Amino acid sequence: MSEAEPEQYSRQLETRHINMIAIGGAIGVGLFMGSGKALQQVGTGLIAVYALAGLVIFLVMRALGELLMHRPVSGSFAEYAAEFVGPLARFATGWGYWVVWIATGMAEITAVGKYFQVWFPALPQWIPALGALLALTAVNLVAVRLFGEFEFWFALIKVVAILGLIVLAALILVFGFSDVGATASVSNLWSHGGMFPHGGSAALLSLQMVMFAFIGVEMVGQTASESRDPERVLPRAINSVIWRTLLFYVGALAALTALVPWDQFPSSTSPFIFAFTRIGIPFATTVVTIVVTTAALSSCNSGIYSTGRMLRTLSQEGQAPRGVGRLSRRAVPARAIGVTFAVMLLGVGVNIVDPDGAFTYITSASTVAIIFCWVMIVVAHLGYHRQIRAGRIEPGRFRMPLAPYSNYAVLAFLALVLVLLAFDAETRIALYVTPPVAAAILVGYVVHRRRLSPTAAADTAQVAETAR
Repeated sequence: MSEAEPEQYSRQLETRHINMIAIGGAIGVGLFMGSGKALQQVGTGLIAVYALAGLVIFLVMRALGELLMHRPVSGSFAEYAAEFVGPLARFATGWGYWVVWIATGMAEITAVGKYFQVWFPALPQWIPALGALLALTAVNLVAVRLFGEFEFWFALIKVVAILGLIVLAALILVFGFSDVGATASVSNLWSHGGMFPHGGSAALLSLQMVMFAFIGVEMVGQTASESRDPERVLPRAINSVIWRTLLFYVGALAALTALVPWDQFPSSTSPFIFAFTRIGIPFATTVVTIVVTTAALSSCNSGIYSTGRMLRTLSQEGQAPRGVGRLSRRAVPARAIGVTFAVMLLGVGVNIVDPDGAFTYITSASTVAIIFCWVMIVVAHLGYHRQIRAGRIEPGRFRMPLAPYSNYAVLAFLALVLVLLAFDAETRIALYVTPPVAAAILVGYVVHRRRLSPTAAADTAQVAETAR
């Protein structure tokens, strides 16, 4: 007996879920683990780099927000790419974003495997990676509300950890207690060689890692069709990007480097673990390892959610097998989530074959892809404004500041990040991975176009022409 399948997602995500998904998307292992290496590379000027990147991401999100208020849909920016750029842009954006979160999900389960080895050094890395993937896939298959609850609590743990650090740092700076009380000082932010001891070039080369840390902020757009009040909730969540950047990145890094001089942080250890250990807090390693493990689980949870919805949207558009897009009785894209699970198993395989290099190999695939998706959001927004100027669309109330000039500034910044990938041996691998991925997507698009009926092809061409 076949299951009855609803045609629409159920709107079970509440305001607190959307807000925490937005917050959680801005806090990942890039901050908890990657910032130690970045501090060694840049110095305390990394704080300014995060602030600049946060401003750019805020503009990207405002562009997405204006499009969402125009027409809130699941798979949003791929839909907007089709409407305001063209069919190839829609196909490439949809599959590109799927690649982003497949690779990110693989990276996060890899991180979970590494974190578990803090407690169980002899445990093979792939075992906790597989366990995390199985558990989070099950969560996403049950109901969207369960996903929302898990993400709410995952994000809350991260938020409490960072707020705790900032409050503790302020108390230490004022009262001078703990093992770092004698050397903790706000002057650590500009002493020890200055904010940019290695020059501006080192700061520029850190942009790739900094931008990678922001992967996930666009997740709020994926929740549009499953939130109960998108016109009220989404603008608030998007506008909070600024204060989230200031608090969670700028605030956390300022607190860390005020407590411990930047040149004392080891590049291979979480700066949070190192700082809490130096403060003298009992069980610091265990507590912070739990927090960073939660951050990885949160990101993987979001990845499974996002890739399932995007794959269903691709299926509905005829750009993936039709059967993949069917909803289960619980109103979740169970088949698309199953495909996501199967592909993410490749990440478990990489952890078996090369556990030491797994994280670098996997994350390199997502860096260029997410920048491409952000670019398509901004370009689609430019197309949207052309429609407004032509009188085909009524302007909304939630506007991107200084458009279209801010659009061009964002595009120039993202292009700079891509160029800078070539100047670092560790980030250059992303450029090596990009051509075969792009070629596969292009081949897929050609096959897709050939399978379209003449009528469907004409309709798609007409949509693209109208968008122009």
